[in-house]
Amino acid sequence: MKVDGEIAFSRDAGDAARQLEREGYDGAWAAETGHDPLLTLVGAASATTTLELGTGIVVAFGRSPMITATMANDLQLLCEGRLLLGLGSQIKPHVEKRYSMPWSHPAARMREYVLALRAIWACWHDDAPLAFRGAFYRHTLMTPFFNPGPNPFGAPKVLLAAVGELMTEVAGEVADGLLIHPFTTERYLREVTLPALARGFAKRATPPRDFQLSLSGFFVTGDDGATLAAARVAVREQIAFYASTPAYRGVLELHGWGALQGTLNELSRQGAWTTMGTLIDDEVLDAFAVVGDVNDVAPAFLDRFGDVVTRAGLYVPYRLDPSLRRHVVDALRAG
Repeated sequence: MKVDGEIAFSRDAGDAARQLEREGYDGAWAAETGHDPLLTLVGAASATTTLELGTGIVVAFGRSPMITATMANDLQLLCEGRLLLGLGSQIKPHVEKRYSMPWSHPAARMREYVLALRAIWACWHDDAPLAFRGAFYRHTLMTPFFNPGPNPFGAPKVLLAAVGELMTEVAGEVADGLLIHPFTTERYLREVTLPALARGFAKRATPPRDFQLSLSGFFVTGDDGATLAAARVAVREQIAFYASTPAYRGVLELHGWGALQGTLNELSRQGAWTTMGTLIDDEVLDAFAVVGDVNDVAPAFLDRFGDVVTRAGLYVPYRLDPSLRRHVVDALRAG
């Protein structure tokens, strides 16, 4: 199992990436929250030589495929073939109201988006005519002036973020990997995600090679009672935030907790974020997170997901002492 870290946007992103590489991490992910993850990774590309660099995620529907294809191709060149292009759909309100972009049929649109990327890259790298015509995207013009030419490192690997069955099936059909959302449980992964992925694989002409399953899981840990208690509060609140999203209701419904989503959604509209966290009881917390002493959480994660996940990370929305994080990371790698 590969173990990954995170890189935040800053002028020192290259130094942070170099440190992760020095510590033996396999990859590092940059998120699209308040900053562009592709730009965050530019500094990391020139500061490292072996560290894989991933976007977790690029909001696909906030950009045209041509823009994403161009930026990803440039970064793939800068990092000499180490880019993992993680794409996600985001949700309708953000796409329409934050990005002012169209939203419809997200799974079908994402499938076409990935195929459009591959058509654009094939034009540049293999001199194929650009003649992509889909229901959502159309790319039929590429003149020499705007063609960057072949990339010696080829196209980046494309990983899709998914929670629901349809998007997971699309990942299995057209992507190189799946970014499993942290808002998952072992039961949901095995009973819903993996069967949907298999249905996607079945649509391919040939079986996928080196398909990656990445999970940055919730870890609740600490070296004393006070830090563990603070970690519990932070993770409860983060789980509640995700659980309030209507698109993720299916995860809760599988466990019989569907009504919780409606309650949390209403509280989110009121901005009652702290109250929301108090509704995540121990049963729900334990289903979504591995909880315990620093010596126990890595074995617990591996017991749940070790036979499925090919790369892992720690989702800790609280301050975890670097030495404790390192202890957990080493245990994951050893397992």
